[in-house]
Amino acid sequence: MLSGFKDFITRGNVIDLAVGMIVGAAFTTVVNALVENILMPAIAMIFQAPNFDSWLQYGDVKVGVFLTAVVNFLLVAAALYFTIVMPINKMNERRAAKLNTEEMEEEDPQVVLLKEIRDSLVAQNRNNL
Repeated sequence: MLSGFKDFITRGNVIDLAVGMIVGAAFTTVVNALVENILMPAIAMIFQAPNFDSWLQYGDVKVGVFLTAVVNFLLVAAALYFTIVMPINKMNERRAAKLNTEEMEEEDPQVVLLKEIRDSLVAQNRNNL
């Protein structure tokens, strides 16, 4: 029973998940700082208000609070996309392109030999016809 638990804990997926959660929690402060200290003040300068909480309020219905939450979500998503996702995608594209060119340059000697044999057999068959 304990060995099964040990196998479960030491499996790569669990450790990767734990590391991802810790890094994600640490990165949350970076994203929040970017949104709260750079992006939201820029929005406040444009709209002359720090948030939209007081906009579109009809009695107890506060549409502005929802609008503020949507804008905050979009700002966080944009910050993550432009600072993490896009650079990593570009890096992966460059790495894949480099691997493809290396694979094309270095053709397996066995494949080269098999192609020569194939071409020789095709030439023999043409001569026999």
